[in-house]
Amino acid sequence: MIIDPADLDVASNYKLLIGSVLPRPIAWVSTSSASGVGNIAPISFFTVVGRQPPTLSITLLPRSDGVTLKDTFVNIRDTREFVINIASVAQAGVLNDSAYEFHWEADEFDEVGIERAPCETISVPRIAEAPISFECVLDRIIPMPPLPDHVVWGRVQKIHVRDDLYLPRGRIDTGALGAVGRLAAEYTAVNNIFTTPLPDEVLTTLTTQRAQRLDGKESSFSPVDSQNWTPSGSTAKDPRG
Repeated sequence: MIIDPADLDVASNYKLLIGSVLPRPIAWVSTSSASGVGNIAPISFFTVVGRQPPTLSITLLPRSDGVTLKDTFVNIRDTREFVINIASVAQAGVLNDSAYEFHWEADEFDEVGIERAPCETISVPRIAEAPISFECVLDRIIPMPPLPDHVVWGRVQKIHVRDDLYLPRGRIDTGALGAVGRLAAEYTAVNNIFTTPLPDEVLTTLTTQRAQRLDGKESSFSPVDSQNWTPSGSTAKDPRG
């Protein structure tokens, strides 16, 4: 099948992207408004763009109405500060809760029950239980027309790493991190590690079976097919019920 993205609408192109580019790391971004209201949002259009100084990139789509700018973007634009926290699988539930589109006056640390911790160089709080957090100052904003999408680059000022994860020679103990990634509209636990080549019998097993579901749902289930899903990366309905 050959697909021309010019023939598709925004939601259809988004479905193809998030179902193909995976697993995606998740930036659990904490920000504050100009008046000090805390905000938290998981962003899975996230990557590294520079090493010295360390520079991270997130892409922010509009809210579920397709027009309104997300609070995360407005806060970064206005304060020029943000924190990229890395979540572990133990935090997947509250991570998902923080995707809900709360009213802009609601402090999301309080709404989802997340403890905040101070940063060293910026006024924005980090997520206290995050195993790794990057204090960032705004480097640049790149508009992505024709929609109100924006790529945001942040220069890392300080890095908070849980003590047990920082190994000799400056290596992160990735096996102990319990990293969680994003698939289409679902999550995946990073629970295996390998180098190549893999034994033939292992390759045969991996390439002939579907990924195992950990939530007990049918193998064909996807939140993309639900009314709760929006092509914005946010949840329009409160996932907590």
